[in-house]
Amino acid sequence: MARAYVVEESDSNVKLQNGGTTMSLEITLLIWSVALAFIQMLVAVSAATLQFGLPELAGNREDLPPATSWAGRAQRAHYNMLESLVLFAALILVTEITNKNSVMTGFGAQLFFWARVAYAVIYVVGLPWVRTGVWGISVVGLILIFLQLV
Repeated sequence: MARAYVVEESDSNVKLQNGGTTMSLEITLLIWSVALAFIQMLVAVSAATLQFGLPELAGNREDLPPATSWAGRAQRAHYNMLESLVLFAALILVTEITNKNSVMTGFGAQLFFWARVAYAVIYVVGLPWVRTGVWGISVVGLILIFLQLV
């Protein structure tokens, strides 16, 4: 296994001797956010399967009622993550393209990611006001990144 040695460091990434670069904190958190969305999808599908049964879900779902209880909350949490992920991805990609990574964009990305992890759990458990507050924290993360770009 070949080792890569750090040659030069900056706020946004680390250049390696072999010519490659490591991923920035922001890109790493974007990838983990995609993983979180995928996990949320699996939880929502599992919950729907428990509520409706696999034969019903494998059909055309034309007469399928909305999911209820924790299955419905898991589905709504997943949809909310997809909506937020679009904004987060756009901000992170612009941050990378313009090379405007900073301590603040890294902090905003961490705030977004960890708030979204908490939000997913809190939504499925069913704590409405706490959920809204944690969602607000994730929005603050997006705003912090945005402010570094304008």
